[in-house]
Amino acid sequence: MIYVCIPSYNEASTVGLLLWKIRAVFAGFPREYQLLVLDDGSTDATGEVMEPYTRVLPLTLLRHTQRQGYAASVEALLRKAVELTDRPKRDAAILMHADFTHSPQAIPDLVRRIESGADMVVADGKLTGKVSPGHRLIRRAAPLFFRGVVSIPDVRDLVSGFAIIRLIALRNALRSQPGRLLVCDDWAANAELYWRASRYSRQIQSVPAPERHDLRTRSSRVRPWELARHLWAARDKLRSTPIAPAAPDRPSSREKEGRTEAVPS
Repeated sequence: MIYVCIPSYNEASTVGLLLWKIRAVFAGFPREYQLLVLDDGSTDATGEVMEPYTRVLPLTLLRHTQRQGYAASVEALLRKAVELTDRPKRDAAILMHADFTHSPQAIPDLVRRIESGADMVVADGKLTGKVSPGHRLIRRAAPLFFRGVVSIPDVRDLVSGFAIIRLIALRNALRSQPGRLLVCDDWAANAELYWRASRYSRQIQSVPAPERHDLRTRSSRVRPWELARHLWAARDKLRSTPIAPAAPDRPSSREKEGRTEAVPS
């Protein structure tokens, strides 16, 4: 099962069409999939737009009555995927945005890499469209903010919001970290997620993928210099919450029952 996790805040103009585009991708790339979308206290019609799709798509909606931020939304979605799976060593979660910056057409490549043995694959975003010079600069410099704190072999774009992670790696990361998994927010939450999951990932890959800022219908929410301050402050947060020692991998009763089943190709 592929769990497509989409955090959303005021994305009424794009989220419905994105769900339909993902459906079209899986129609031509037959794999079991489940859409998990979280509405993070939107003040527009995001919730109303998504509701009809629950009747025609394998879609589960999660909601925050008040906005809790990107990191809390991502963590809630990933925890839901881990809760739903009964094959964490086979199943995986894709994280992507709801504003068209991440193309559903890249999903088959990400899934194939997991099927070929990768535990985590992070999309190295190639920015296209109208992006401010400050945005480009901060994106390019983001790894420098984490130097000496976060190091993930083969991952160049630490703050990419587009990735796939095998659920066994996510489950072990969640078990090993008391309380919240993600203590940072915004772009830093992505770096933290990959850092914590990498501890339990034997094979990590990075692949180029377009990041289409020309397709987004709303204005950018990125404030480059404010974001730079957040990224710098995240260093201290991550230093104070280092990766915990590995937790034992305890299979659930459902996993034990299904161990003799063949894994489909």
